[in-house]
Amino acid sequence: MRLAFWGADKAKAVVQRAVPKAVPAPAVAYKPAAAIADSGDLDLRALGQALARRRGWIIVPTALALVMSVVAVNLVTPRYKSEARILIDGRENVFLRPNADRTEERSALDAEAVTSQVQLVLSRELAREVIARNRLAERPEFDPVLTGVSPLKSLLAMVGIGRDPFAMTPEERVLDAYYERLTAYAVDKSRVIVIEFQSRDPELAAKVANSIADGYLVLQQAARQQQAKSAGQWLLGEIDSLRTKVSEAESRAEDFRSRSSLFIGTNNTTLSNQQMGEINTQLNNARALKSDAENKAKLIREMLQGGKPIEASEVLNSELIRRLSEQRATLRGQLAEQSSTLLDGHPRIKELKAQLADLDRQLRDEASKVSRSLENDARIAGGRVDSLSASLDQMKKLATSTNSQDVQLRALEREAKAQRDLLESYLAKYREATARENIDSGPSDGRIISRATVSNIPAYPKKLPIVLIATLATLLLTSGLIVTGELLRMTAPRAIAATPVLAPATEPVFAEMPAAAPVPAQAAVEEQVAGPAAARMPEPEPAAVAVAAEPNSDEASIAPSAEVPPLNEIEHLAAELCAPGDVARKITVLGTAAGEDITLTALTLARLMAGNLKVALVDLAASSSILADASVDANAPGLAELMQGEASFTQVITKDRFSRVHLVGAGRPGFDRALLQSPRLLLAIDALMRVYDRVLLDAGTASDLPAELLTALARAVVVPDAAMEKDARAQMAAELTAAGFSAVTMLSKACQPEKLAAGPRVVAA
Repeated sequence: MRLAFWGADKAKAVVQRAVPKAVPAPAVAYKPAAAIADSGDLDLRALGQALARRRGWIIVPTALALVMSVVAVNLVTPRYKSEARILIDGRENVFLRPNADRTEERSALDAEAVTSQVQLVLSRELAREVIARNRLAERPEFDPVLTGVSPLKSLLAMVGIGRDPFAMTPEERVLDAYYERLTAYAVDKSRVIVIEFQSRDPELAAKVANSIADGYLVLQQAARQQQAKSAGQWLLGEIDSLRTKVSEAESRAEDFRSRSSLFIGTNNTTLSNQQMGEINTQLNNARALKSDAENKAKLIREMLQGGKPIEASEVLNSELIRRLSEQRATLRGQLAEQSSTLLDGHPRIKELKAQLADLDRQLRDEASKVSRSLENDARIAGGRVDSLSASLDQMKKLATSTNSQDVQLRALEREAKAQRDLLESYLAKYREATARENIDSGPSDGRIISRATVSNIPAYPKKLPIVLIATLATLLLTSGLIVTGELLRMTAPRAIAATPVLAPATEPVFAEMPAAAPVPAQAAVEEQVAGPAAARMPEPEPAAVAVAAEPNSDEASIAPSAEVPPLNEIEHLAAELCAPGDVARKITVLGTAAGEDITLTALTLARLMAGNLKVALVDLAASSSILADASVDANAPGLAELMQGEASFTQVITKDRFSRVHLVGAGRPGFDRALLQSPRLLLAIDALMRVYDRVLLDAGTASDLPAELLTALARAVVVPDAAMEKDARAQMAAELTAAGFSAVTMLSKACQPEKLAAGPRVVAA
């Protein structure tokens, strides 16, 4: 955006840099209250002086607390404490266990079990027994009503502080005092319970502690006996019921066996199965006999047919065969004897041979008879096999018909057996329970390992700790109150309005801008423009921005005026831009001639506004190094790198070293200004407007920047040339309004750079 008449006056623009000389000031100058504000550091010396000034408010209450605590601990009736210790070891006689549990190893008690035993020590049942045994209800220490109640306690009870003893029953009063003096706890990482009891009488404290330990053991034994008695009573009822059930189940099984003829024989089998087994055995024997006889008869026939000697045992064992064999042997001997002297044709030789042939025939006939006898035995055995097979088949058919009845019978028998086993188990448990119930002193889960003894040293009150705590608490409380009051006085808010302060007439007066906490870059900006949020920028050290103060500043007008100093004009403009209401969030600072004046004016305006708002200053001109020198990171990337995607949004936002202003540079040296024509730049400015309260654009002469970027929802602040005529200024304001700015402020004069000795760059008129 470039107006035509700006070019005509371009030659007239002169940028001057000067070091202003000291300007005489009136004897009385106005210094804003912020110039005398504290730095925020804690002044320990001032706090020490405050404590020293008011030491009387510390020493007197502390001394009173010391005296009162000493008197109080000596007036309180002392109490003596005795303790007894019980070891919970879960000891139990193995012979008193049930038979089924004697072989099992009992697990050790855990921490929860020991804690539960502590609660048993604190039980009301045990407390009543101990109170009755030691007659604690007859002692005024445990029942204050016996000696009368003081009017102070009655008054406190009436207003609700404390309990009214007369509203409580005697038992409640004694129990309340009993539990107030009793302490029982488990020692860490052990199974030991400590019982502590306090009393005004040391002998009573030891006696009650031992009574509690003894009562605890008796209570455990009684609980075990009661448990066994309850178990026995329950088992007795169950046993009577089970006896009836067992009798009924066995009767049903026997009745069904009688109706089904499923009688039991030897080896716990039914008669039919037993008979079938016997028949099967006989059948196997008959088959064996048949096979044996057939094989022997066949062997003898083969020997006879082959002319071989008969060597079968059945033949040789025959008496006739044995005699014939002996005669044959005798004849063979005679034949051999005669053959030695006689020839074969001799009658005696022939006779002997004839006799031998007859004996051989007789032997074969006898062997044939034995063979036929064996064949007859085989046929007889075969007939028996057939008979037994028929009987076995009949028994199989009978067994098949009774299988379903046998299944029902077995089911009835199983039911009867289960009921009988349960009855026997209950009977055994009942006998054990009754035996445990009759034991007078069964073992308990604990034993006393340390009995209470009489102590002559008071346990309450602890005089020295109480006196020290009361004294130190009073000392710290009074000191804390004084320090708190001093801190509140030191940090009290002061008036913001200008306060008259005397200053030398020849010394320039500067107002110090208050340093504030940094405003972090918002993640929303990063998400809208450049991607994920980066790490936050380092916090710069607070510094001051000095601006010259002039009198009558509250009456200055923003309208151009040669009589109003420029810095006063900038202050009023900053106040107007920070005012609540319908004020433009984007302010475009531009000028008619290039130079540092526009950038310096924009930076001054941003620093003045940053005291109340979150302000971002965007460099679109890149015409000077003022913003780079003011930034905590002079080499940070800028808008050009953001448009190229080389940097994230949080990387391009830096911090002003001297104020709360956030700075956004145009880019690193040598960047392409054509990148500032990108449509994404408008999105980036819109994103900044969503995060910051005000966004200032250092547009320079606005010669190569899009008009929409500068004018959309923006207000213009113009830095004109000093030589520019009044009519030209009015015409320029009109043209800028027509270009789209919501409002136009024409400054009378640009800000000029100034350096202070031994100080940072500042802005002055």
